[in-house]
Amino acid sequence: MKRFKKVYIEVTSVCNLSCSFCPPTERKSKFIGVEDFAHTLDQVKPYTDHIYLHVKGEPMLHPKLDQLMDLSYEKGFKVNLTTNGTLLHKAGPKLLGKPALRQINFSLHSEGPHMDGINKEAYVLGILAFAREAVRTGGVTISLRLWNLETDNAENAARSRNRDILAILEREFGLERPIEESWERGKGLKLAERIYLNQDHEFKWPDLAEPEDEGRGFCHGLRNQAGVLSDGTVIPCCLDGEGVINLGNIRERTFGEIVDGERAKRMYDGFSRREVVEELCRKCGYRQRFGLSGRA
Repeated sequence: MKRFKKVYIEVTSVCNLSCSFCPPTERKSKFIGVEDFAHTLDQVKPYTDHIYLHVKGEPMLHPKLDQLMDLSYEKGFKVNLTTNGTLLHKAGPKLLGKPALRQINFSLHSEGPHMDGINKEAYVLGILAFAREAVRTGGVTISLRLWNLETDNAENAARSRNRDILAILEREFGLERPIEESWERGKGLKLAERIYLNQDHEFKWPDLAEPEDEGRGFCHGLRNQAGVLSDGTVIPCCLDGEGVINLGNIRERTFGEIVDGERAKRMYDGFSRREVVEELCRKCGYRQRFGLSGRA
């Protein structure tokens, strides 16, 4: 039986922001029901112990997030959650002390009209206050993300935009050196016990409208990860936010039948040969960003 390092479970396709780096979904807005979530957990349980409550959408919008966390614990899962952190005042109390919660990733690079009226310092300080409490009460790991660096000569402009946030972090954690002097791409910077800063270049979501690459390369999709959208559609990785590579639906077939199905097997075997079978995969920046083109 296949075992995945992680399975992404989308609890909602709805987000309260409209960031330029995250294409809006054209799928129907949906919040997963508690019963459907329990069914999804039962389906993926033989294949992983770690779930990530994210594909598209903002998980803290889910009105029953606390119940989803409790179900995850009852069924033996460790949970990672990715959020923009703007709804901590509402959802934060539902997460503190939840034993299933392993890690929260805060996208500090979030943007859009809904962020315009938010005081940047108050926003960051609110996240840090929650982070410290989550570490203290539950041993949760916190990743503060600034995945918005640009390439080439434009990179300095991106770092300048981040400077206010970095200054707050340097002050709050008593750092003696500027973060820019300590940053090393691909490595998290430890700010405090279980609290890390991760900076990286912005990447493009795969899009069928993009030009294809050479069609050679490798990816860990369906090897160390898979995903389930809020409507039950199984996808090979967390970047197929529109369900373009629709492997099947767990409302109609078992998760096991789907990940062992013909389309999934063709994709898996193709990557084993360093051949990119699916069109969307040939238009994905993930392999370029993480250096997976042409190798394992």
